[in-house]
Amino acid sequence: MNFNFEKSQKLVLILIVFGVLARLMPHPPNFSPVTAIALFSGLNFTNKKIAFTVPLIVLIISDFFLGFSPVNLFVYFSFLTIVFIGTQIKKIKYYNILFSSIIFFIISNFGVWIIGYPLNFEGLILCYTMAIPFFGYSICGDLFFGYLFKFSHGKISKKVINNNII
Repeated sequence: MNFNFEKSQKLVLILIVFGVLARLMPHPPNFSPVTAIALFSGLNFTNKKIAFTVPLIVLIISDFFLGFSPVNLFVYFSFLTIVFIGTQIKKIKYYNILFSSIIFFIISNFGVWIIGYPLNFEGLILCYTMAIPFFGYSICGDLFFGYLFKFSHGKISKKVINNNII
């Protein structure tokens, strides 16, 4: 179900607040809703400027508290890529979520390699190898939040947005 911007203002606010709070609360590394927010935004918002902006707002606001580093550019780019994937899919399914997790893993860790490891093949392999434990958390978080958004979307749309509860 696609929304026009006027009806989706509340949903945009809900996604941003939820995403920021989830990133700021204690959680396992990389277990956050940003991938799900990016996929969901790309899939559901007809206004693609909004779709691409929502995950960036979540990241920027939360990074004011968590800190910025040069790796953030790669992280932000990975989520913009995931929003694009969301614009191309018909539904959130496990393989779309896993593909998005892989995209995040490849792009963000490429940035980590460029910034913090020897710029040779051994450094690249070491960087990706060291990131494998974080990848497991990413997959778990992406699947959890992806399906949370998928299954709660209809209920939130009907009860919260259309009935003006918020």
